[in-house]
Amino acid sequence: ITESIFYFGILKDLPNPDTLTSNPSAATTIIRDRNGEILYKVYKDANRIKLNWDEIPENVKKATLAIEDSDFYKHHGVSFRSIVRAFIHNLSQKNVTSFQGGSTITQQLIKNRLVGPEKTYIRKIKEVVLSLWTETRFAKNEIFRMYLNEVGFGGPAYGIQAAAQTFFGIDAKNLSLAQAAFLAGLPAAPTTFSPFGINPQLAFIREIDVLDRMLKLKMINQKEYTDAKNEKLVFAPQKIDLLAPHFVMFVKDQLVQKLGENRVTQGGLDVTTTLDLKIEKDAEDTVSKQIEKIKDIYNIHNAGALVTNPATGEILAMVGSPNYFDIQNKG
Repeated sequence: ITESIFYFGILKDLPNPDTLTSNPSAATTIIRDRNGEILYKVYKDANRIKLNWDEIPENVKKATLAIEDSDFYKHHGVSFRSIVRAFIHNLSQKNVTSFQGGSTITQQLIKNRLVGPEKTYIRKIKEVVLSLWTETRFAKNEIFRMYLNEVGFGGPAYGIQAAAQTFFGIDAKNLSLAQAAFLAGLPAAPTTFSPFGINPQLAFIREIDVLDRMLKLKMINQKEYTDAKNEKLVFAPQKIDLLAPHFVMFVKDQLVQKLGENRVTQGGLDVTTTLDLKIEKDAEDTVSKQIEKIKDIYNIHNAGALVTNPATGEILAMVGSPNYFDIQNKG
């Protein structure tokens, strides 16, 4: 009876790991204003550019191993040691940026590609079974390569090449240690750690945590650590179809907290919000014009505006700065 339950509950219809080499599919989540106008698409037509193993730089591999799965080359798909280590480590951490995951790189690949993020015991058992199976089908470097080519870094950037181009405007092979550490920290929670999210400082705290881990594991020396820590990162201009960005990222963060990262980025949600795009555009225009008038007189370069319906508390417009992507002036 127990064997029958295990078969029909776990093994029956279990996907074959060989499908990892086929193209993944995901459904677009759409965020709209109150009148149905599309503000942002979160993101079906993912920008994936696959690299061969030798094309992925060593600093990317080391940074990813350090923060995600330092025992990757020692385990067979599942690491109970990593689960215990992460649990003990996370108990002592107050800041989410310092958290470590208990899932191996193989498990993360399986979760993202084959079984989904649903938090149930059945799904977790399937993830474990498929991870062990996958390690019998593919070499370690091939599993790691697939992960680095498929993992989401935020928005349309899936895979390390697309991430390097999206965030820094360069190819992955040209990433500095600091840039590699920054990107390696994103996949655990791309919305939370995004430099263009509602808490951009978390992205830089996370970068330092990756470098700290690399130094502790002796993947880099003290000079490399210090140089990377002191490197000022410069981001490429963002080319994203995005209206009401401060509000959209606020909503996206709320959705991720309630539903999880994968459900939001791949689940095909259609979300109608309280925002009124016409009022939003008027508010954005007013903020920009007022800053232009006073910036040189009072040395003020940033401003915001919030428009609500007093009767209901609904947000009709949310402007956090004249230019959302202007990190220098805390956009």
